Amino acid sequence: MIAILVDGIVQGLQLSLMAVGITLIYGLGGVLNLAHGQFAVVGGIATALFVEAGVNPLVACALGILSAGVFGFVVDRTLLLPAYRSAGEERLLLGLLITLGLSFVVNGFLDYKYPNISLTLKLSTPSFNVAGITVRTASAVAALIAIVAFVLLFAFLKGTLLGKVIRSIIQNEVGAGLCGINPGRIRTLIVTLSAMMAGLGGVVQGLFSSLGTEMGNELTSFALIVAVVGGVRSINGTLAAGVLLGIVNAFASYFVGAYLTLIILLGTAVFTILLRPTGLFAYRT
Repeated sequence: MIAILVDGIVQGLQLSLMAVGITLIYGLGGVLNLAHGQFAVVGGIATALFVEAGVNPLVACALGILSAGVFGFVVDRTLLLPAYRSAGEERLLLGLLITLGLSFVVNGFLDYKYPNISLTLKLSTPSFNVAGITVRTASAVAALIAIVAFVLLFAFLKGTLLGKVIRSIIQNEVGAGLCGINPGRIRTLIVTLSAMMAGLGGVVQGLFSSLGTEMGNELTSFALIVAVVGGVRSINGTLAAGVLLGIVNAFASYFVGAYLTLIILLGTAVFTILLRPTGLFAYRT
C-alpha cells in the first residue's frame, strides 16, 4: 500500500507540472488551452529524437524541454493572437477552438511523422530500499524533479520583480496595463514558461512509464481535471489538487481499474464546478 501511495504522490506531482501551465495561461490570458498535453508530447518526443541521435540523455532532456518552450512561444505569437484581441466569453471560446484545432493538428502530424517514436528513460538502478520499503528510482527522481521545479517557480513568482508583475496581471490585467505594464509580452513569457513546464512533465512521464505521440489529449484531460479541482487561477491549489488526485488515481486504478478511475476523476471535477466553482483549494498564489 505504501508503494501505491508513493506512486500516487509522484503521479500527482507530474499532473501538477502539467496543470500549472493551464492555470498560468488561463489566469494571465483568459485562454483555456486544450492543446497543453501536446506541449508535453512535443517535449517528450523531441527528447526521444535527440537521444536516438546520440545526444547525452540529460542534454537531450534539456533540449526537449526547450523545444516545448519554443513551440509554446510560436503558438502564442501566431495562433493565439486572434483570441487575445477579443475579450470575455469571445476570448475564451476562440481560445478553446484554436487550441482544440491545434491538438488535432499536432496529433495528426506526430502520428504521421513519428509513428514508432516514444520516450522511455531507463535508469541504471531500478529500485532501492528505504526503511524496508522498496521505492522505484524513477519515482524518486521524478518526485525530486517536480519538487525542484515548483520551488523554482514559486521563488520566481514571489521573489522577483517580474514574478510580482505576473501576479498583478493575473489579479487585474486592465489595472496592470494602466500602470504601464505590457500584458502581451508577459503573456508570451508565461505561455513559453508553461510549455516548458509541460515539456518537463512529458520528460517525467517518460521516467516511470512511456510517452507516446498519441498521449496529448489524455494528458490534457488529466491536467484540466487537476486545474478545475484546484482552482484554475490558483497555482497553490493546482499543486494540492494534483497530489490529492494522483493518490486517488493510484489507489482507484489498483482497486477498480483505469476506466472507472477516469470516471471518478471526471465526477470530482464536475462536483467541484457545481459546489465550488473557484476550486476546492482556490487561494491565490
